[in-house]
Amino acid sequence: MSRPPLPPFTRETAAQKARMAEDAWNSRDPVRVSLAYTEDSRWRNRSEVFQGREAIVAFLTRKWEKEQDYRLIKDLWAFDENRIAVRFQYEWHDGKGQWYRSYGNEQWEFDEHGLMRRREASINDIMIAEKDRRFHWAAPGPRPADVPGLGTDPF
Repeated sequence: MSRPPLPPFTRETAAQKARMAEDAWNSRDPVRVSLAYTEDSRWRNRSEVFQGREAIVAFLTRKWEKEQDYRLIKDLWAFDENRIAVRFQYEWHDGKGQWYRSYGNEQWEFDEHGLMRRREASINDIMIAEKDRRFHWAAPGPRPADVPGLGTDPF
């Protein structure tokens, strides 16, 4: 299986890969998201470390059960050959209705077929009031074209 765009990345193709990842994650479909990763993809997400598509599906299923009404924006940070770094923000609420904004960085490494074989994510959560939310499109689903990315100031 191939997942264009393929490495080596240019600024344009790296940004396209980041937007494709954003759209997939905003679908909140664990199986769909898992197909962008190699069968044996290695992940570090916060303090969890695991490997393989089955583990990815299980992780994302748990994640989106907890992180309700999830909406994500990713921006390209850097790229080189088969690696991409992104920064991101996402908003969600827990089962009690408390809203959060999560900030983070991810480092990605791809195989020659454009599948991600390694993902490392560092994430921090900040409690926010519902009135302070920034991301207000219908979800699940991709960020509309008229909703800007993070720009130069993620905070």
